[in-house]
Amino acid sequence: MPIPIVNSIASWFLKKRFHQIELFLKYPNEVQNELLFTLINTAENTEIGKKYDFKSIKTYKEFAERVPVSTYEEIQSNIERSRQGENNIYWPTPIKWFAKSSGTTNAKSKFIPVSSDSLEDCHYAASKDLLCMYLNNNEDAQLFTGKSLRLGGSKELYTENGTVFGDLSAILIDNMPFWAEFSSTPSNKVSLMSDWEYKMQAIVDETINENVTSLAGVPSWMLVLLNNVLETTKKTNIHEVWPNLEVYFHGGVSFKPYQEQYKAILPNSNFKYYEIYNASEGFFAIQDQNNSSELLLMLDYGIFYEFIPMDTYGSKDEKVIPLSEVEIGKNYAVIITTNAGLWRYKIGDTVRFTSISPYRVKVSGRTKHHINVFGEELIIENAEEALKVVCKETEAEIVDFTAAPVFMQGKEKGAHEWLIEFKKPPNDINRFNELFDNTLKSLNSDYEAKRQNNITLNEPKIHIAREKLFYDWLKQNNKLGGQHKIPRLSNSRDYLEELLKLNTQLV
Repeated sequence: MPIPIVNSIASWFLKKRFHQIELFLKYPNEVQNELLFTLINTAENTEIGKKYDFKSIKTYKEFAERVPVSTYEEIQSNIERSRQGENNIYWPTPIKWFAKSSGTTNAKSKFIPVSSDSLEDCHYAASKDLLCMYLNNNEDAQLFTGKSLRLGGSKELYTENGTVFGDLSAILIDNMPFWAEFSSTPSNKVSLMSDWEYKMQAIVDETINENVTSLAGVPSWMLVLLNNVLETTKKTNIHEVWPNLEVYFHGGVSFKPYQEQYKAILPNSNFKYYEIYNASEGFFAIQDQNNSSELLLMLDYGIFYEFIPMDTYGSKDEKVIPLSEVEIGKNYAVIITTNAGLWRYKIGDTVRFTSISPYRVKVSGRTKHHINVFGEELIIENAEEALKVVCKETEAEIVDFTAAPVFMQGKEKGAHEWLIEFKKPPNDINRFNELFDNTLKSLNSDYEAKRQNNITLNEPKIHIAREKLFYDWLKQNNKLGGQHKIPRLSNSRDYLEELLKLNTQLV
């Protein structure tokens, strides 16, 4: 079939979906309520359905009063049972796939259930909707005259007791429908390679002669790939390699630190960027307008949403509210109930609503301090545990610390920069740094992957803070006493830069 005809047919098919989207745009709360009871009725004979008597739940209020909000740690034992092959625990269909993601307080890695329902009705549906949104806004788009360069995870899939675990991207690629594989590059064989260095060059070699019209992947990894493309082809910008390239679909980490670097290698003013908001637990929101940082919350993917206002989060006054009660401008922790069997699950993200008609959000952060600029998802528990281990090993003592990312510049890799005030410094700061790096790797599989062979992250960079530096900063900013403290992990360099400057001054 000629490519122009394929482009026209695909565009027509995807645009038809927009009429379905209009339904939840017009009746968002009704769609969400109906979805909740579809989930409840589907799971009424599961172990969790019987435990909370799903058959008798008739209202959202009853659901909220009966089913507790949970964290990964609280459901980990049931997930492990499911991974060992037990069925019908929290979802009626067998759970074969588990997306391995970054660790928690008690575990190096999490294993998030991925049902066949969530694969089809959430993750793959979202991929089609992303194209639908883009085509609806860009009538002259020619995406299907070429291929999409997709950049997935570099980990292999592993089988245990009949179940399979690995990166979500690897699971999606391995189960990809024919229509997606037909229009994508590189091949599945290359996409699923486990050796990142070898894979990177293999992707370059396989794609530089393709007619690539779109890019899809995490900004930090994609930037490494595109710089390798330029190095291999000796071109000055990416448009010289792929002249029909028109859009980059990105998500996973904040795009802000990378904007200028992308503009430098993609200088065409008509080139477009479309953001997505997804995770191992599901696909949540899609940019539905050109040149916008707002994301449309997708309400018919088998995910029921609830929210905790962050001004009450973790307090005795904490409350959980449905979508219908959110307000513009407030920060909320996200709670989801899904067609993969997650019931009132805290995903750890926070969002801020920019619109309630329709419901649009911006991802505002995490419920816990973290660094996630390169997909490493370093949480405060990882940092504190690693420092505890290393201090014991080196007989050092710490007063306070903060850390921030070193953003990629050109071909320079990223890193984490730490500022640590010691009560008793280690005898050898280089040995301390090496032990700290290795301990972080042992605690967090995503950090370990990004540090492998310095592909994305170089080793940590540690500065020793002068005595009373953190105290002086708090005093200077009228934050002494009470609950005031400097964020120990941040995706921004603002705090670190202020402290580094103050560190050179006598106060």
